[in-house]
Amino acid sequence: MSQEYTSDVQAVEGLAKAYEDLKSEISKVIIGQDKVVKSVLISLFSNGHSLLVGVPGLAKTLLVSTISEVLDLEFKRIQFTPDLMPSDITGSEVLDESRRFKFNKGPLFANIVLADEINRTPPKTQAALLEAMQERSVTVAGQRFLLPQPFFVLATQNPIEQEGTYPLPEAQLDRFMFNIQLTYPSYQEELTVVKNTTSQHKADLEHILRADEILFFQQLIRKIPVSENVLEYCVSLASKTRPGTERATDMVNNYISWGAGPRASQYLLLGAKCHAAISGKFSPDIEDVKVIASDILRHRIVRNYKAEAEGLDEDQIIDALL
Repeated sequence: MSQEYTSDVQAVEGLAKAYEDLKSEISKVIIGQDKVVKSVLISLFSNGHSLLVGVPGLAKTLLVSTISEVLDLEFKRIQFTPDLMPSDITGSEVLDESRRFKFNKGPLFANIVLADEINRTPPKTQAALLEAMQERSVTVAGQRFLLPQPFFVLATQNPIEQEGTYPLPEAQLDRFMFNIQLTYPSYQEELTVVKNTTSQHKADLEHILRADEILFFQQLIRKIPVSENVLEYCVSLASKTRPGTERATDMVNNYISWGAGPRASQYLLLGAKCHAAISGKFSPDIEDVKVIASDILRHRIVRNYKAEAEGLDEDQIIDALL
């Protein structure tokens, strides 16, 4: 793959073009949701995972399957239920005809895994998924099996039905690079969606990127240079969210009980590098950090009862910090 480009500058231009091609291909199926598509692609190129939060019927599954199709990647969907066991997703050992144990791979062995309604399954199964996300491997009966590369988990959470759910603990939410909020489509977008989905209209999608090209771009993003002031801005922004520390603002001390950890600083910098690259820039600036900050910090700060009582949500606190 790297032979196609004579320099890193040319490779960054190649990534920006690939991103535009991906966007126009995805828009054949997904109407609107531009910000969501952008965030999902940034986390893919940054080698991170994403959590999609939105009410049912906002085409979360369609979005993920469309992205996997234009990326020419293997896609598996796992519907999380209260009776799902860890072996149902990782795979298990079975006796074959010759009475030997053989490992049957579970649905986690794919490039893009959609973990649908991750908060519907007990902590034991959630932990198996989150371990695979972190280690990019699965351990069964003491044996380690590597997952295919690239490996990317998109988990969905339904924010309205909380009965019979197992909310993800803060430490596990931290494994997700982005927390992406899906909103209702606009009136015009909904008209187009309904028109397309109730007729014989079927979009023909082209493959834009292969697995090896995605891996190449993931490495390229890590090579992008960063100025000292952008690095300091990322670390400063994350550290400002921690109540009781020297950098915390009055608002943070008053309304937050727990702030973002160092992983937030890493993801802010990686996300800014990727945002700069897909925008055709060769180094990120503070504006790039600001664009992706909400999706990265939203699930890493915990509001206290005072913030809840006054109706302050995470996004308002992040906006004040920015």
